[in-house]
Amino acid sequence: MAKDGLFIGEVARRSGASRKALRIYEAAGILPPSQRTPSGYRVYTADSLAVLSFLQQARRLGFTLGEIKRIVAIRRHGRVACPHVRGLVSRKLHEIDERLQDLREVRDGLRTLLDDWRSSKECDSMICPQIERGKQNGPREDVALSSMHRLPRSRGRQRGRRGENR
Repeated sequence: MAKDGLFIGEVARRSGASRKALRIYEAAGILPPSQRTPSGYRVYTADSLAVLSFLQQARRLGFTLGEIKRIVAIRRHGRVACPHVRGLVSRKLHEIDERLQDLREVRDGLRTLLDDWRSSKECDSMICPQIERGKQNGPREDVALSSMHRLPRSRGRQRGRRGENR
């Protein structure tokens, strides 16, 4: 522990965040700028641990770094962030409900495909007649199968509205 705060290694150890992540959060303005020792080491305040705890929980709930930065900035300016957070949560819940509906449609399309599966002899003539036939089966299967392009990306690669990593 530094004289007036915590070295980056101690903050990383206590928070579970990597040193690189701490530097990124500081550069993004989520963590306040660290003080520096005469030899250039970063020194963070104990408050940084509370911000990191909030950040990690917010990330688990699907908040982007940009959204977290805005919430932290609201609080730093002495205002209550709860109304802003409530609006974000409401929007995120609506987006998740839409994605779940899309996934249900895809699931239903896949179930229909399996239920309609015919003999393996058909597979000799085309790439896969069951999938190709999906276009002829009617709108329900068409919608479900075509919505597969809207599946969410893996959690680590999702992008927010402005290109931020989630």
